[in-house]
Amino acid sequence: MKYIMGTKVGMVQLFDTKGKQLATTIIHCEPNKILEVKTNSQHGKDGVKIGYLTTDENKVNKAKRGIFKKVNSPVKQYIRTFSGIKGYNVGDEIKVDTFTKGEYVDVQGVTKGHGFTGAIKRWNFKIGPLSHGAGYVHRYQGSVAFGRGGSAPQRVPKGKKMSGQYGHEVRTIQNLVVLDVIANRNLLLVLGAIPGPAGSVVTIKSANKKVDRKKEFVIITKEIQEEILKQNENLENKEALHAANEAAEAAAKKEAEAEEARRAAEAIAREKEKELAEKAAKTANPTSGEKK
Repeated sequence: MKYIMGTKVGMVQLFDTKGKQLATTIIHCEPNKILEVKTNSQHGKDGVKIGYLTTDENKVNKAKRGIFKKVNSPVKQYIRTFSGIKGYNVGDEIKVDTFTKGEYVDVQGVTKGHGFTGAIKRWNFKIGPLSHGAGYVHRYQGSVAFGRGGSAPQRVPKGKKMSGQYGHEVRTIQNLVVLDVIANRNLLLVLGAIPGPAGSVVTIKSANKKVDRKKEFVIITKEIQEEILKQNENLENKEALHAANEAAEAAAKKEAEAEEARRAAEAIAREKEKELAEKAAKTANPTSGEKK
């Protein structure tokens, strides 16, 4: 099992080499510091206690400052315990290169808070009639009680969907694909949306359902884009060269046809001149061909 904590930066649009648009979430994962290693023999389970997001020591209480002073680490804002992790020692760091490109992960975060919200927005109820005769019931949620009198309880049943606080809840989005891992900038690119606003802290862990499965995408980076433009430019140059060759061949063929026509005209002219010369000779000496 792999774990890491990070901060949601925001979302961008990326494209793969097939032209498919990829809605991508960028997560900045500052290296997580190992504060304590838990073992099955001592604590009943294997795991680690980590600290995330370096902060000013005056922003945490004295007890927490003692935890970081004990392991000689800068003060962190968040302390979490991850179970099922082995192979780390106190003082080690968990970095983004723990995850690989194409790996499936689950991301847990706190959703955006919407405050006190009506039932239509909170539970996706249907709105009332919008005509003028409907009165003021356009966005009312309707009756909430069991019934009227008799054996029907005169109260609102527990769990009834009504208006109230909406959002600011812990939610987990499963089976998201890691598009890319940018280790030198501590960035993790995840396909799809994750809970929470930009700047919120999230937890990324190995997927529970799609273990040891991968789905890689070839993202169009700046280098690939330049290569595609270069190939297109070469293709355009090849097409232009092909068109120029065809035009040259057509011009050469036309010139050869013209030369052949000129030679044929000259041959016909010579034949006519020869016939005229023979006719003139016969006219000048008509008896030259008779026997004496």
